[in-house]
Amino acid sequence: MRHILLLCLTVLLFACGNDTPPPPAMPPLSDLPLVPLPVEMSNTEGYLHLDHEKEYDHSGADAGAVDYLKSKGIMSLPLATAVEESLTLPEGAYLLEITPEGITISARDAAGIFNGTTTLEQVLAFSPNTERGRFLPAGTITDMPRFAYRGYMLDVARTFFGVDTVKAVIDRIAPYKINHLHLHLSDDQGWRIEIKSWPNLATIGGQFEVDGTPGGYFTQEQYKEIVAYAASRGMTVVPEIDMPGHTNAALSAYAELNLDGQARDPYTGTEVGFSTLDANKEVTYQFVDDVIRELAAITPGPYIHLGGDESAVTPHDDYVKFVREVQQIIINHGKLAMGWDEVAIAGLAEGTVAQLWNHTEYALMAQKLGNKVLISPATRTYLDMQYDSLSRIGLHWAAYIEVDSAYLWDPVKLVDGITNEDILGIEAPLWGETIRSIEDIDYLTFPRLLALAEVGWTQQNKRNYSDFLRRLKAQQVWLKEQGIGTYDTRVLK
Repeated sequence: MRHILLLCLTVLLFACGNDTPPPPAMPPLSDLPLVPLPVEMSNTEGYLHLDHEKEYDHSGADAGAVDYLKSKGIMSLPLATAVEESLTLPEGAYLLEITPEGITISARDAAGIFNGTTTLEQVLAFSPNTERGRFLPAGTITDMPRFAYRGYMLDVARTFFGVDTVKAVIDRIAPYKINHLHLHLSDDQGWRIEIKSWPNLATIGGQFEVDGTPGGYFTQEQYKEIVAYAASRGMTVVPEIDMPGHTNAALSAYAELNLDGQARDPYTGTEVGFSTLDANKEVTYQFVDDVIRELAAITPGPYIHLGGDESAVTPHDDYVKFVREVQQIIINHGKLAMGWDEVAIAGLAEGTVAQLWNHTEYALMAQKLGNKVLISPATRTYLDMQYDSLSRIGLHWAAYIEVDSAYLWDPVKLVDGITNEDILGIEAPLWGETIRSIEDIDYLTFPRLLALAEVGWTQQNKRNYSDFLRRLKAQQVWLKEQGIGTYDTRVLK
């Protein structure tokens, strides 16, 4: 009722000579279908009118924020941004204010400014846009992340995707405050990053992909291009070289890395657990050191992911030895190690992150060692799982994951004994066994990623599934308007 009265008052003022056109009927700021849900939204009187024909002064705005909005077709706004270290806000938090005079985003760091910018992008998308201009409801959004790390993993090892496709994925996930892009760069099926000291890794190990179709790899310059593009979208790249298992592509490229000194044939299937590096050869650690050295030099982010999962044919003592050695190599090159949860059985160096995907006991082991845990349970976050038995692609060895399964859980309650403080964040992996195109990526990613983005960003006591579905319906329309495919989940019908 209040916003209807305000609208009537606005129309009356316009009739008395105000040169700002009256707005169409529109919801208050707090009713816009934003995802992930902000911590607090308050409405104030009035609205901001944006004239399509007017060039606005945004000289006081962060250049990265302006460039990001321009990339989304938003060319001119009365926008100002301010980084104020004195603000009593955590890292990544922001204050977004919309008044009849303009828009201000304040934060204590660059991440906060970018997060506020992606919220503004959604406010613009869901506010009335007419021939008379765009109309934004006035109000204030105060927002902050629940977890510092909110990730998405793309498996380019099983199915290779080039630079343009990876950039397209980055653009799709950025509006939902995903701030880490985990690239699974090596596996049995393919090696996807140029290593200059071991050139056959890419040229031989990168030849094929699942099904035996031609593969490919990123040159180091292409990888740096992806890293820079991700940074412009608020994302840190986390590269993964999976080892000692999942290494058939490397073993096909260099015979000396094998237990018997014989090069392996290329592998284009999907079974796992049959390959391993030799943990007792000096050349193995020279190989690892060279790979990590070159990768660390072109990766500004703090993490190198060592994999460590499903090493079924690696003897236990060899596995422990290998994982300990590799953690130290990563540290020697100025980075922190990350690994799938199995790495906890080897003992963890200070700062190593265990990524929980299947074994809650290993996550608890990591926590007891004083290490952070990244939450990626296969039954909730694996985007390669089918929605249901009718999904056209995907797997279901872990679970069928509908939107409700992706949304209705709390990371803190996943493992008894692990608290909010023990959790670095959550990540949604998309493994590559069944994806072949950007359309396939879209189909499995959306709309489930929006549920997981809210799990990672919004405080648990603020989340409400019914309200999320209301917002998700509007988001799905927006995604389709952008040409982004999204599965028409039954929960939205």
